[in-house]
This record gives sequence, structure tokens and C-alpha cells, in this order.
Amino acid sequence: MSPMFGQKAESHKILNGKLKKSNYKKLLKSAQKADVVFFGEMHDDPISHWMELTLLKDLHKNNELILALEMFERDNQEVLSEYLNGNIDLETFQSKARLWNNYDTDYAPLIEYAKDNHLKVIASNIPRRYATMVYKEGFVAIEGLVGEEKVFMAPLPIPYDPNLPGYQKMLNMVEGHGGENFPKAQAIKDATMAHSIAQNFKQGSKLFHANGKYHSDNFEGIIWYLNKYNPNLNVLTISTVMEGEETSVGIADFIIVVDENMPKSY
Repeated sequence: MSPMFGQKAESHKILNGKLKKSNYKKLLKSAQKADVVFFGEMHDDPISHWMELTLLKDLHKNNELILALEMFERDNQEVLSEYLNGNIDLETFQSKARLWNNYDTDYAPLIEYAKDNHLKVIASNIPRRYATMVYKEGFVAIEGLVGEEKVFMAPLPIPYDPNLPGYQKMLNMVEGHGGENFPKAQAIKDATMAHSIAQNFKQGSKLFHANGKYHSDNFEGIIWYLNKYNPNLNVLTISTVMEGEETSVGIADFIIVVDENMPKSY
């Protein structure tokens, strides 16, 4: 484990995976070489969202780019595509797409950039109702679903390793509350997002996936599943942490350290 980061009056700094000082130019250069770029954000952090948009734009300059987002569920792909294609207006989109509460401030800029530049956008996540079923009853709750419903999730049964450190940590966090089903609910999300990426990645293009950091930190979560579905993809990961937060070597290829006094977006 590394020592806690010091106090400095700057919005953020960038470290490499060995916790050595780096910069955006090096991050972008490395991202240019990857097939899939995972941006592990803190959902309420404005630096995360600003850098996501910046990196998306810079990668788009020289690449055929596909954007994929945890924040959209697979059964909302149709309404998302209709909005991107101009077939429905913003008001209709907002009423149908089950948008996150911080959509307007944090994700609308990504979607509007994609719309203006005709980028394909993938709703990568499992519908929340199915993840909730797993949380309450385990995988058995979704294995009996009909084929039409199973379209919105990774092929069942999904591989599952409860001994992965990230899932073990979740078990320890919720002992007595969610029990062993809590990491299983996380796993069906991770598997579905990985499957969405594997399905939609196009050779010669680059796929940019935005997700909560806990879905891709330590190359677990989505990436563990992606290695099952397509082990040949070259992956780059980015994580964000608050200054003063303890972290470890190898959490990601690049780490954005955000000033602890940075206001939250919500």
C-alpha cells in the first residue's frame, strides 16, 4: 500500500500504475494504443466527468470511436439510439430512458457530443430490476427468465468467482445485510457490461467505456469477464481517487488523484 497523497492546491494530478507522476499526454498516448479504454469514475466527481469528455474528444480525433456507458441499461438501447439518430426529441428521451439523477450535469455532455458527431453509443448495463432480483434471491432468480428477457443480460449461467478480492471486499462490507448475493448482483452487472463490450467492439475501432471505478479497479469486475468473452483485446484502465485516499500499485494503468476540496457534482 502507498502512503496517503499529500495536500496540494490543484484540481488533480495524474499517476501511472506504479504511482509515479505522469500527465495527460502520456495517458492519451497509451489510450491510443488500446482497443478498449475503461474510465473508472467517481460518479459525483466533476473532474472525472470533465476528463471523460476531454479524453473522448481527443480519442475521436484519430479513431473510429464507440462509446459505451454503465449509466444506460440494455433495454434502453432503442430509445437511446432513437435520440442519437434524431428520431425523438430530448423531452421524449428524458421521459423514457430512466436517466440517472446527475444526467444533465455529468452525462449529457457525452451523449450530446456523440449525437453531434454520429458516434455509436452502447447501453451496456443490465436492467436494474434483474440485478435487484439477483441481490434478493441469487442467480437462480434470473435463470428461469424467458428468452426475450435474457437478451438484456450476459449469457447464463455466468462464470462467477466469489474469491475475487473485489467481491470478497463487498462481502465483508455488507455482512448480515446483503449476504453472499450482494457480490453476485455486482457480478451480473460486470458480466453484462463485459458482454456488451465484446458484442459491440469492432476490429479497427476503439471502444471507450465509462463506469464506476469499482467495476474496473485492479483489472477485476468487467475486465475479468471481458477476458472470458474476448481475451485478445488490449485494455487500458483509468481510475480516480480522492487526494488523501490510500491506494495501491496496480489499481489501474493511470490514476487521477482529485483534490479533496473539489466540490461534488451532486
